[in-house]
Amino acid sequence: MNHERFLDYLRYEKRFSPHTLTAYESDLGQFVEFLQNSFELTDPSLIRHTHVRSWMVDLMEKGNVPRSVNRKLSCLKSFFKFLRKQGEITANPMLKVIPPKTGKRLPEFVPERSMSLLFEQVDFGEGQSGLRNKLVMEVLYCTGVRQSELIGLKTADVDFIANNIKVYGKGGKERLIPVARHLAELMERYIVQRRAVYPGNEVPNLILTDKGQPLTPGFVYNLVKKYLSLVTTQEKRSPHVLRHSFATHLSNGGADLNAIKELLGHSSLASTQVYTHNSIEKLRKVYQQAHPKAETS
Repeated sequence: MNHERFLDYLRYEKRFSPHTLTAYESDLGQFVEFLQNSFELTDPSLIRHTHVRSWMVDLMEKGNVPRSVNRKLSCLKSFFKFLRKQGEITANPMLKVIPPKTGKRLPEFVPERSMSLLFEQVDFGEGQSGLRNKLVMEVLYCTGVRQSELIGLKTADVDFIANNIKVYGKGGKERLIPVARHLAELMERYIVQRRAVYPGNEVPNLILTDKGQPLTPGFVYNLVKKYLSLVTTQEKRSPHVLRHSFATHLSNGGADLNAIKELLGHSSLASTQVYTHNSIEKLRKVYQQAHPKAETS
């Protein structure tokens, strides 16, 4: 079963990120291997919903959590939809597949007081590297961009007159994000130092490694984990946690949900609504502490 054309479709037409492409390729590989080993099946037109259900059971028995299984099923949905569009199958087996239920997982975030402690009291170091480290943390927390968007941010994407940055999100979708004046000034200072340290460097990316090259996912992850470890003991200390913190703190501050959606680059409001939960929990605590009938409610 050749699924290379499907991956090329995702890569060149849908413009999926390399990370998502790798996940889809792995999921399809697992599914194809299961069909061959369990049913000696290689023709996609012969795949039925019962085969997909069998794979679901096999995944669950091997310890995959429902959320992981649902992600793999999402891959299959896109795959069979593509095959139907190409005329390789006449019926989509996924229409009769019911995904496993998952518990509602709330986004983890760093409390506001911890973020204030980070930027007010933590020493990020001297010189161009120290300025760079602080800039990485500031951009992630103050704009809510994804790790990949941070890495891909170009110097030309920063508008110092309007105080905003142009970000290219999932599927190459473009959005503008306002930046606070202090962050714009930090970017300007970094660019000046960068030019002094790397004269003649023509790398277009805004933020570089110590070798003058674009950031890598591993570099950003380790940097974020290092600095968040100084102000929080929570288990998750990744770049995405800073994105969650950005959205949660906006929601707690009363920001409109549609505005948060646009800032995050979500295609659906449903993806953004999860951040309202933390605001509701905050109101619940106030209610329980202040209302005389709260204990009996």
